[in-house]
Amino acid sequence: MRPLLFGLDPERAHRLSLASLDTLHRLGLARLALGAAPSLPVHAMGLDFPNPVGLAPGLDKNGEYVDALAALGFGFIEIGAVTPRPQPGHAKPRLFRLPQAEAIINRMGFNNAGVDRVIENVRRSRYRGILGINIGKNADTPADHAADDYLVCLRKVYPVASFVTANVSSPNTPNLRSLQGKDELDALLRAMMRERNDLVQTHGRSVPLAVKIAPDLDDEAIEYIAELLLAHRVDAVIATNTTTSREGVANLPHGREQGGLSGAPLRAKSTEVVAKLQRALKGRLPIIGVGGIASAADAREKLDAGATLVQLYTALIYRGPELVGDIVRGLAASGRA
Repeated sequence: MRPLLFGLDPERAHRLSLASLDTLHRLGLARLALGAAPSLPVHAMGLDFPNPVGLAPGLDKNGEYVDALAALGFGFIEIGAVTPRPQPGHAKPRLFRLPQAEAIINRMGFNNAGVDRVIENVRRSRYRGILGINIGKNADTPADHAADDYLVCLRKVYPVASFVTANVSSPNTPNLRSLQGKDELDALLRAMMRERNDLVQTHGRSVPLAVKIAPDLDDEAIEYIAELLLAHRVDAVIATNTTTSREGVANLPHGREQGGLSGAPLRAKSTEVVAKLQRALKGRLPIIGVGGIASAADAREKLDAGATLVQLYTALIYRGPELVGDIVRGLAASGRA
């Protein structure tokens, strides 16, 4: 189907792909066609993952296709990003394929149906695996009030999430990346961890909190972020989000579009951030490695650099749904979880 899908507008192809997968799942054909991924258990964040390969957020922003996506063999699924209020995101076109580089540029802008609708969708799903929910601020919320949006989302998703990710690194929401500043991140983490501790008492369980960072940080920023994550006892860090760099793609069609670049060109940059985080954290915090993973070798590279778990998204567009099982089987064959 790939030639047909690549002949369509990327967003339309995205919707059609998810709808087709959902239909196959409802007919009981998705898992039958793809086969089950082998067990390759990993313990992290106090959670038991059946395998270390997860779905990155962005593919299923509203949690509408969790059951169908689970049939692909993921060890965990992350949905979102979600915001307190629904928002349409940026004007179209806002999603661009760069097939020569197996890359995507997006400037979606946290388009989502709002946290309340997402929770309804999650409650309707039958998935009982590990589900992460990625949260952020609405585009019209000033940066100095961003914590309010994160706290609203944290409170609402807490009962249905296996873990929650504070997204402070999307390049497509105004001033969002400013929350990675030392003082800004310190204040946000203090507020979120205080709220999480209150929610533990209310709900009788502790839901891990992760923070997702950008690949475009300098060494000083990585160092102070690591210090803050440890100081506030955050449960994990996700490295990385998309990049604003256009190195290697600037001369390709759509290569200069605004937005975040994901896929193969991000692989080395994100792995470098994982390695720097590992040195700064000294193994005291699990790292989820994301960016350019399109094979078991790419996943091993992230794990060898210090990641405990990995996530992928863009490679599914170019390699197809069988990629998940191929990566897990490749890792199992190498004896590496």
